[in-house]
Formats: sequence, C-alpha cells, structure tokens
Amino acid sequence: LLITTNEPSPAQDQLLSSSHLPPDLHIVPLPPVEVDKKIINDGDVLVLTRLCVITDHSLRSLKSVLIALGKPNALVTDIFATQAFDVCKELLIPTYVYVTTSAAFSAFMLYLPKLDSDVNCEFIDLPEPIQVPGCSPIRTHDLLDQARNRKIDEYKWLLHHFSRLPLASGIFVNSWKDLEPVSIKSIKESPFFKQIPTPPIHPIGPIIKQEETLSVVDVECLKWLDKQPPDSVIFVTFGSGGTLSFEQQTELAWGLELSQQRFIWVVRKPTDSTGAGTFFNAGEANENDPKVYLPEGFLDRTQGVGFVVSSWAPQVTILGHHSTGGFLSHCGWNSVLESIVHGVPLVTWPLYAEQRMNSTMLVEDIGVAIKPKMEAGQQTIVGRKEIERVVRMVMEGEEGKVIRSRVKELEESATKALDSSGSSYESLSCVANYWKANHN
Repeated sequence: LLITTNEPSPAQDQLLSSSHLPPDLHIVPLPPVEVDKKIINDGDVLVLTRLCVITDHSLRSLKSVLIALGKPNALVTDIFATQAFDVCKELLIPTYVYVTTSAAFSAFMLYLPKLDSDVNCEFIDLPEPIQVPGCSPIRTHDLLDQARNRKIDEYKWLLHHFSRLPLASGIFVNSWKDLEPVSIKSIKESPFFKQIPTPPIHPIGPIIKQEETLSVVDVECLKWLDKQPPDSVIFVTFGSGGTLSFEQQTELAWGLELSQQRFIWVVRKPTDSTGAGTFFNAGEANENDPKVYLPEGFLDRTQGVGFVVSSWAPQVTILGHHSTGGFLSHCGWNSVLESIVHGVPLVTWPLYAEQRMNSTMLVEDIGVAIKPKMEAGQQTIVGRKEIERVVRMVMEGEEGKVIRSRVKELEESATKALDSSGSSYESLSCVANYWKANHN
C-alpha cells in the first residue's frame, strides 16, 4: 500500500496504526515532497486542488519506488492519481483504478470529457438534466460542487483525471450488480462507453470497514445502545469531515427532540464555511464541549432518549447494532454501503462532493432512503418540523416500513455478492487469476 505522507490526517494515522490491518499488508510511504506553501496555507485553495497537487508531487518518486519493490504484478490507483499510468506504462505494469464511490458516478466520470466538449455554458445552467448514456438523468442541482464552475482549478483537475481513465487496464468499483444493475450494465454494454473505449469495469463491492478500535467514550455509547429496543435508535452523523452551520445544527437539535425518537448524534463544532469544513483534520479530537453548540437545556431534556458524542463515533459498530433502526447521513458512499450492508434505512443529508447525486439515487432508484424537502440547489436551512417529519417517517411511518423492507433485501444481496459464488467475488477472482497468469 503506497501512501502519501504530506498532510496526513489524524484519521489516516489512526488507520495505519490500527492492529486490525491484515498482517500481509505492507505500508510503503512515498517520500515527503516540497509543496508550494500557498497551496497548504491558503484558505481559498479548495480541498480537491490541495489533494491533487500533493498527490501529483508525491508521485514523482513512484518509478524509483516501484523498481525498488521489484515491479509488482499490477498497481491499483486512486482516481486522482492517474499520473501513475505513465510510469506503469514505461515499466510494463498493468494499472487499475479503484473508484470508491458508485457505478453511477463512475459513468458520469467517463462521460464528463464528452459533456465538456459538447456544452459551452455552465452545466448548472443547462435547461434539462444531464443524460449519461444508459443511466438515470442527473439533475443539474445534484452535480458535485467541483463541476458547477468550469473556470475553477478544482474542475480542471477533475476533467484532467477523468479524461485519463480510459488509459487504465481496468476499473474497480465499490458496488455490486444487484445494487446498481442499470449503471453497471450501461458501462459494460452501451455503445457510447464501448466507443471511448472504456476499460473493463469490475464491481467488487461492498467493501466496508470491518473492525474499529473503541475508546472509552465509544464503549459508553455502545453500553447505552445495548439498553435500547431493537430498531429504535436513529444514528446521526455527517462523516469524517462534514460540518453544519450553527443555525442548521440548532434546527437539527430541535428536530430530533421534537421527533421523540431515540438517537445517537455525533456533534462537531459548527462552521459557516463549507460542508467539508473538517476534511483535513478528520478524526481529530474536539476539546470543546458539545453543550456550547446545542440549544440551552437540550442535553437535559433529551437525557435517556439521546446520546451525544463529540466529533467521532464507531460508525460501523453502531450501524451493526440491533438497536439501530435509522441513519441520518451525509451520503458519502462508504457510509451508504455500511448502512445497506447492515440493513439500516437512511435519511439523506448531502453536504459536498457527489453526495447529492448519491442522495437522489438512494431515494429514487434504489429505494432505501427518505430525503428532507430542500429547495433545489440552494444552501437552505432544513427546519425543525421537516426534520421531525422525516425522522418519524423513517423510524415509525409507513414509508419507513417500505424502505426498511427494501434495505433488508439488499443486505442479503450484499452478503451473497461477496460469497465464493457471488458476483463481486467472481469479478475480483477473474482479475486476480489474470494477474497470476501473466506474472513474470
């Protein structure tokens, strides 16, 4: 596992020091590199640009590292590390891309260069949804932030890397056939994607975190959860880097209280900047007391009904607990898969990246989620009454029962996909056998 060492987050440090990593997984840090201090320190330089610049600089040592490792059978890269293609071509190493999000988003990535060449205006100004061949239309207000302004550096990085995806030997997608049958079939069979040409796509999901290291606070949280009835608790968290504004956090607190449903809520210091406000310090302990950011008396009034934790909680363990019956989530793809794998229906609350696209797909195509009413494309405040409505609906309403049944079906499907005769197992096995057969 090759990792960059510039600006490692606390979450990355926790993962790499975890005792749960496979014993035969070798961590190889790429040498730290000099990066323009403006990129690191300028608050106006956005997350994706920082990631791409750091990765670009770090990969300059890739050739020497791969030679020192004895030229591996294959290299699997992140979608924002496509510079590796050139090095691997020179060394005759097959290179694959691992897409950590959906097959639907993979289709959009492959289609973006065509969209960019065909459209002159901003995509957000298009009068009709974007029609990726063979896939569900994408409403322009669901587009990821980086594709809403084609003049910014983030979009240019996006286009650069997505344009290079056809150079890969194959694309691994963290999804499976039953979850996204339409998008997967389209990428494999649509004349448009064949013409690009698109590398072979290999759905190998769901790949999720299996074990977590528990802190003292985590243990207390789970003890509280043990005392609750089955499927009675809604888990509220916005991923490793998501934050809310002070006003929105206040409305969420009132909505949870008014719903009268049991909850576990991961509370972070609110910010009025970006929804990804803590991306680069994800996993960092917050020394501030959550009481400061919650309505006066909230903790006292919800004592016994709710459990509030600061900054971080063992998400996979909570979602897998028999008392957890709902998940109010930012719709990051890892969180989506963790919820589905454990049979937990969602309330969607997208914040950044491709999360709005994920949210719409979960509600309209997959049928495992409920979405609060928001004005299209606006950074609006979701009011307490609407929050109360959707929380009640997913936990005890008729619509909640329907999506709960659907997510239970997909929970079973996910297990089958990873079985020795399952679609994802077979997909990965085919690639592994190819590597073995072509090993020098």
